[in-house]
Amino acid sequence: MILVPITYRGGIYRNNEIVDLIEDIGGYIVQKHVIASEVVLLCFMPQDDVEILRAAAKPLGGEVTDSPLVGTEIAVVIPSLEIHHLPHPACDIAEYLRRLGAKSNMVGLARGVGKRIAALNDEERDVINEHDLAVYVLGNFEKCIEHKMPVLRRGIEAPIVLCGAPDTEALQRCCDPPVDGYIGNVGRFMHRTKETEEITKLDEIVSEITRVLEKKRISIAKDPLSVSPARLMDLIREQVPEIHTVTSPTPLTVQMSGLRVKLPYDSFAEKIRSIGIEDGITIRDVADLSPSRMRDYILVRIRPFSETNVVV
Repeated sequence: MILVPITYRGGIYRNNEIVDLIEDIGGYIVQKHVIASEVVLLCFMPQDDVEILRAAAKPLGGEVTDSPLVGTEIAVVIPSLEIHHLPHPACDIAEYLRRLGAKSNMVGLARGVGKRIAALNDEERDVINEHDLAVYVLGNFEKCIEHKMPVLRRGIEAPIVLCGAPDTEALQRCCDPPVDGYIGNVGRFMHRTKETEEITKLDEIVSEITRVLEKKRISIAKDPLSVSPARLMDLIREQVPEIHTVTSPTPLTVQMSGLRVKLPYDSFAEKIRSIGIEDGITIRDVADLSPSRMRDYILVRIRPFSETNVVV
């Protein structure tokens, strides 16, 4: 069964019927937002059953759209958190990704300032690698990007999409070895992205991220995961009641090949490992749990079929 990411938007009236339908046909709700009288559901649905949901949503005035960023966690990497390197483009990119279903985190580097001292420390490298993709939002000068990019990408295994003020061709020339995606003409400016051409540029960034993530999905599909991350999310939500007391956004953050559980590792890792999935198979049989470098969270990495010979 192939699960595809979608978004449902509709009124709060009878939204429980939509929730029940999604769960009854084997879908998973990743996030639910109630905004005034509107409900937004970020979901994974069986590909063959999406039209069933569309038909059920139509009489209720609901809308079902494809959302390729649902179920991904993206790092937006900037040279520093100071005003010189954190004007509105980086913030707006992170917010725009959230609106389209991704979980985005801002990563401000401790020593990303200046060509002479630019560096990436071990903690920053590990945090970025915990994400499905990293968006590097660099500055206005081609020579600066050319000089700093080799050290700011050192040890990064997650796919990288590079944004900067030079045009796309210039970014490709100055980045050796190449990264996975490029978006040019995104420089630093001290105002919100409100103009039409600026919103269009955000759409270009999303399109490039979607293209890179689709390549990663194809790679994962060649050696499928032993269990769906969305299914693990539901199991943990049902069997670890403490997750419902977490006040952080998205206590269970679904990723393309795992998930982040926002509970202390020492207290809950063994309990999560012991959760049964099906026919005596537990999470420890199909996934590796490790402490995240982001606070004291738990990082779950699902092993592929080639390592476990199991798909549940």
